[in-house]
Amino acid sequence: MRILLVEDHVELSRWLSKALQDAHLTVECAATGADADSLLLTQEYALVILDLTLPKMDGLDVLKRMRARGSRTPVLILTARGGLADRVTGLNLGADDYLAKPFELAELEARVKALLRRTQNNEAVTVSCGALCFDTVSRTFSYFGELLALTPREHAVLEALLARHGHTVPKEKLFQQVFSLDDNASVDAIEIYIHRLRKKLENAQPGRVNILTLRGLGYLLQAA
Repeated sequence: MRILLVEDHVELSRWLSKALQDAHLTVECAATGADADSLLLTQEYALVILDLTLPKMDGLDVLKRMRARGSRTPVLILTARGGLADRVTGLNLGADDYLAKPFELAELEARVKALLRRTQNNEAVTVSCGALCFDTVSRTFSYFGELLALTPREHAVLEALLARHGHTVPKEKLFQQVFSLDDNASVDAIEIYIHRLRKKLENAQPGRVNILTLRGLGYLLQAA
């Protein structure tokens, strides 16, 4: 899943980005409100983590503009402006959650996971295809009952394919889910991760899953 982190403090942004990537999330960063607003006009994100005190456009203005455009993307406000009036204003403008600085990383991760689960539009804790299972709470994959060891980008590719299993996912869509705009990579880099995943999913037992290549269309995850 790809999220947008809007934070103008460089060191905090780097630290949070690394922590969220370790939690198997693809993170894109914006340092100003204007940059965030521009990205939200053209890109899709599963979640926005939004500071309020930003250069070029206040975080509340970014939020107002999002909701005015009809965006339902969940927003977690993360700010030093933790007074009651600020919290009420942010929530009334359409924020889904509010966390004041300073904060504990474990609490931020728990709130992020809760918001992401809420947007999956189902109550299932586990999503599965054949013998492949994804636990939406721990965000771990298992295959034939054994945990799958995946790199963050392998995890992102497999999660995107599983979310649409039985349907073709275009290569460009996968690329958007796995790489941020700051990454120096081409769309063809997806082929590397598809190859690695196929090796890890090799199995002769009933219930195995395959990743099919549909030339000119994309990739399809299905139970064999």
